[in-house]
Amino acid sequence: MIFLQVPSTDEIAKDVSSAFDGLHSGWTQFWKLFLDSPFEALKFLGHVAAAFAVKVLIAVIVFYVGRWLIRRLRRTFMRIADKRHVDSSVQIFIDNLVAITLSIALLILVIYILGVSMTGLIAIFAAAAFAIGMALSGTMSNFAGGVLILLQKPYRIGDYIEAQGYGGTVKNIKLFSTVITTPDNKTVIIPNGPLSTGSVNNFSRQNTRRVDWAVSISYGDDFDKARQLIRSILAADPRVMNKPDYTIAISSLTLNSVDLTIRCWVRSTDFWSVYFDINRELYMQLPANGIKFPSTQMEVRLTQADAASSTPTAKTDDATKKK
Repeated sequence: MIFLQVPSTDEIAKDVSSAFDGLHSGWTQFWKLFLDSPFEALKFLGHVAAAFAVKVLIAVIVFYVGRWLIRRLRRTFMRIADKRHVDSSVQIFIDNLVAITLSIALLILVIYILGVSMTGLIAIFAAAAFAIGMALSGTMSNFAGGVLILLQKPYRIGDYIEAQGYGGTVKNIKLFSTVITTPDNKTVIIPNGPLSTGSVNNFSRQNTRRVDWAVSISYGDDFDKARQLIRSILAADPRVMNKPDYTIAISSLTLNSVDLTIRCWVRSTDFWSVYFDINRELYMQLPANGIKFPSTQMEVRLTQADAASSTPTAKTDDATKKK
């Protein structure tokens, strides 16, 4: 945690009061001079305006030159980082940090050139920074989270992650947030604080992933035949890895079906394409080779005895007969 030495309330009030006292004193002197000699007062005002115009011109030149230098420094840093193969996430984070820091320094320099008292200005800036820091404590935790993400590197730009209830490809890691794009092309901005302290599921960290299928076949179907047919489907796809070997096993026996579990390994980039393509091949080839997919059915059998019992019969009341 970074602690800033913030001036006390009395010191800030003293600096602001002295600034207003100086302004009031200068205005009083000008008004007296104007009453005594209007021409001299206007001449003095012209000199002051000319001097201030020169300061404004210098400040404008310094501002635009400073912006140009900041852009050049940022481009130079990015070129050096690319040559040294610095991670793109680190590059963007440092680039944003340098841009904000240098822009604040340039703003302070421009204000100083305009002749504003730096003592009171720094005091006001420090007090404002303290108040804003207290109000935006969560934002500062997001900044700290961004630093932790860059140091620990749980994910990088281009990785597909799931975190905070969202899943998508990381597009940018900023000072306070991470930008991801979902598969349906939505942009989601997640604060870095929860990302640095919560769980993150990174699907792109490993080079390989396991693909799982759950397939059900009917009772009475030849399991060995189904197993060999499934192995031939997997072996025919060059994207499916031979090692580790495929897993084709009976996972459960339910009332209506025999459930199979199929597992194989592929490159992470081929996960979804292999999953969908093998699904299609299983659907087309298993029934074509006599392996049936069961469907939930209900059989209702009605016998003659049940039909007879369901027919209403007349019963004679003994009391009625007696009557």
